[in-house]
Amino acid sequence: MQPPGEASLSAVQSASGWDPATYLRFAGERARPFAELLSRVDAQAPGVVVDLGCGDGSVTAGLAQRWPGAQVTGVDSSPSMLAAAAAHAVPGRLEFQPGDLREWRPGNPVDVLVSNAALHWVPGHGQLLSRWAGELTPGGWLAVQVPGNQAAPTHALLAELVTAPGWSARLAPGDDTVLDPAAVLTPEGYLDVLTTAGLAADVWETTYLHVLTGEDPVLRWVSGTVLRPVLARLSPADAEQLTAEYAAALRAAYPVRADGTTVLPFRRLFAVGHRPD
Repeated sequence: MQPPGEASLSAVQSASGWDPATYLRFAGERARPFAELLSRVDAQAPGVVVDLGCGDGSVTAGLAQRWPGAQVTGVDSSPSMLAAAAAHAVPGRLEFQPGDLREWRPGNPVDVLVSNAALHWVPGHGQLLSRWAGELTPGGWLAVQVPGNQAAPTHALLAELVTAPGWSARLAPGDDTVLDPAAVLTPEGYLDVLTTAGLAADVWETTYLHVLTGEDPVLRWVSGTVLRPVLARLSPADAEQLTAEYAAALRAAYPVRADGTTVLPFRRLFAVGHRPD
C-alpha cells in the first residue's frame, strides 16, 4: 500500500508530459478493451495496418503478431511514449513515427486502421473518422475505442474544480476538451458516422467494473490520463493542492469497500466499420 500522500506526489511529478510508467500501472485493464475491439475485426491478411495514438506501442506490437505479413505502423505525438515504443520495433515489419492523428495522412491506402483510447482528446472527431474511412482499401477495416466517462465522478468532479473561481484564475490557458460531456459521441452517433461514410458498422458499449487496491487507487488511475494536462497548467505547489482536493472528492465518490478494494466503473465505446469489397 502506498504511504498517504504518495499518490498525490506521483500525480504532480507526471504532470509535465505523458509518462509511460504512470499510464501502465493498470496495463492489464487498459489492454483488455483493445483486445475486445480487435476481436470484431475480421481482416484475414492485411498488408498495411496503422495504429493512431499508439502510446507506448505494447498493444501495437500485438497487431504485428496477429498479422505477421503486414507492415504495421504506430503513430503518436508524445516523445516519451514513442521512446518507450521503440523497444517493440521490428525493422521492416513494425515501426513507430511521430505525428498528430488530426493531421495524419497515409502514404498508401490502409487495410486496417485502429485508434484505441485517443479520440476523446480530439474535438469534433466524427469528421476525422469520416476522413479515415476514406483512406481504407476495399475490404478495409476501421476500429476505434474511446472512454466515455465525462458524466462519471472522475471527470465531473475535476471539471467542477477547474471551473471553480479559485482554480480557474490560477490555471494557465489549456484545453479541457476531454472533460466536456460532448467529448465523445453517443453510440448512435458513431453508428451514423460510419454508415454515412459507406461502412458496415458494428457499435457497442461496455462498462467495466475495475476492482482497485491501495491508497487512492482512483486518483492513481486518472493521474496518468485526464488529470495530467490539468496539473501541467499549474505551479508545483498549486498542482499539489488541487490534487489533494481532487483526491478527497474521489475518495467520497468511490468509497473503499469492506474488503479493502475500491470499484471503479469505467465506460468505453467501441465502433468497428468495414468497407465492402
